[in-house]
Amino acid sequence: MSDTILRADVETLICLAISEDIAGGDITSQAIFKPEAESRAAIVSKQEGVFCGSDMVRYVYEMIDPRVSVLPKVKEGDAVGNKKPLVAVSGPTVSVLSGERIALNFLQRMSGIATRTSRVVSLLKNTNIRLLDTRKTLPGFRVLDKYAVKTGGGANHRMGLYDMVMIKDNHIRAAGGIARAVSMVRERYGDRYRIEVEAANQDEVREALEMGVDIIMLDNMDRPAMKAAVELIRKKAKIEVSGNMDEERIKGIRDLDVDYVSMGSLTHSATAFDCSMEFGA
Repeated sequence: MSDTILRADVETLICLAISEDIAGGDITSQAIFKPEAESRAAIVSKQEGVFCGSDMVRYVYEMIDPRVSVLPKVKEGDAVGNKKPLVAVSGPTVSVLSGERIALNFLQRMSGIATRTSRVVSLLKNTNIRLLDTRKTLPGFRVLDKYAVKTGGGANHRMGLYDMVMIKDNHIRAAGGIARAVSMVRERYGDRYRIEVEAANQDEVREALEMGVDIIMLDNMDRPAMKAAVELIRKKAKIEVSGNMDEERIKGIRDLDVDYVSMGSLTHSATAFDCSMEFGA
């Protein structure tokens, strides 16, 4: 995942947002303000958190009206306090108002994900465990959700089904076992892709180890089962733990010798970061 958002990757998404919100025009703003009227405003935080999404604010206004100026007041990934000016916006009043909600919607989701990610990453301080996201993202928002995780200090797992082999429970059942599934992947691709296998018990861990896979995911195991699996693997593969992970569960695995913890709720249950646009600021 890139450290920047390219407009080409999100243009379709912004077009959809503009279409659903503005469509034929902002009839309220167009009735109240003359086309030549101009205003200054600022997007201001209403809570503490981590700022993420300035590029999206800029792209939204470039597509609505390139005459609108967008100037970030803080950097991506910065910790911000309550009532902190985040982005300055100025230009034609109708255009500034027309883009307000669209820009805020992107900024609130992305900053919310970055804020939660940063909080969880802090729980893993002084360990060698990296926090990963998952594919449990808002449809169409994969690039933005994963960018926000990275901005908050987390790391990105595979982007989609196309860039890494991950053999999950349904693959295993349908193929007739881990060994057969791994063998079929290698027959098709050789060593082209790293292979991760999901394991739900010690027998599956052993089978994955026998096949020499790169990563073993310990899925929905309790702490004693995780500890036993870690001792069984003993650095023969990278270890990821997953399954309904939250802050409390993560606190309980800090001392285990694992490499990654993946957390779907970073993106599938993102809480919006509270911010608003204030005119005259």
